[in-house]
Amino acid sequence: MATQVTDSNFEAEVLNSDIPVLIDFWAPWCGPCRAMGPVIDELSAEYEGKVKILKMNVDESSATPGKYGIRAIPTLILFKDGEVLDQSTGAVSKSSIKEMIEKKAL
Repeated sequence: MATQVTDSNFEAEVLNSDIPVLIDFWAPWCGPCRAMGPVIDELSAEYEGKVKILKMNVDESSATPGKYGIRAIPTLILFKDGEVLDQSTGAVSKSSIKEMIEKKAL
């Protein structure tokens, strides 16, 4: 299962992480977000120890999505060393998420 991250622990969990981080910005009412949930959880298990896979509920934490200009969900942002490496918006396949991680972060 992907770990939840909030505005309050974003800096510690993401910006100060010693491994790359993929964040899924989502909301419970978002159909495509719910559809991607199991894929995000699978990736969390597959990349354990290599890439941190986190989820942020945009309804509960709005400062961080605002800071990164998130206007639509689901949005995935890949971070490494506190910097944004890549971003995708909308429901995407597991293979395209893996490709993003492999090409940009590992």
